[in-house]
Amino acid sequence: MRLLDALLGRSRPARPDLDQLFGLPAAAVTLQAGADLVPTGLGSVCFASVEGGAFKQVERDVRALLDAGPPPGYLGDAPSGNPGDAPAGTPGDTPPAVPGDAPVEFSQDEYGYTWLLTRHGPQGTIPLVNDLHAVNTLLAEGGFGPQLLCSLVGFRGAGDGDPRALALVYLYKRGTFYPFAPRSGQPEKRDSALELQVRGLLTDDLRMEPDLARWFPLWGVPGL
Repeated sequence: MRLLDALLGRSRPARPDLDQLFGLPAAAVTLQAGADLVPTGLGSVCFASVEGGAFKQVERDVRALLDAGPPPGYLGDAPSGNPGDAPAGTPGDTPPAVPGDAPVEFSQDEYGYTWLLTRHGPQGTIPLVNDLHAVNTLLAEGGFGPQLLCSLVGFRGAGDGDPRALALVYLYKRGTFYPFAPRSGQPEKRDSALELQVRGLLTDDLRMEPDLARWFPLWGVPGL
């Protein structure tokens, strides 16, 4: 802690516990088995906006990181030939990112927060989480840890006529996850019953946020 912070009674922000993200592949398997929800292959990171040249450098660094692809011998992106043979998020069952999609997209929401969206195939939970972890590590090590707000991974109903949507949202400052389930066709209405069901299913996989007041709605955000 810096001397001025100590004198004024201020504490420095805790470093985000990014390794919590590695619990998401197991959670994806649990959701598929217990709630018939499957990953969409989309994930995003939200952080308080960085101004000017610093943001341009962050954008360049993130694009370079994700454009570089996985290291040689990495199994997470190797297609198995039959994605249905294994549960979602299992190594070896992941097709490459969706053809034609940019590896990462940046946008700003109406509140001025920056969102970074990354894409993989629907069976690509492991490489998706690797991307999210790598991006957040880059931001944290670059001095932007205090700006990190949340990350999310998207899910949908497994059946063709199942309109359910779900995000598992990680709160960096809390070190916890919560489910957010917007109702299809009902603007700014959430499926609270599904959210509570998901919390019950994932208590052994993820550190769930106990304070429901912190289950903030994320209407229309990238990745959901």
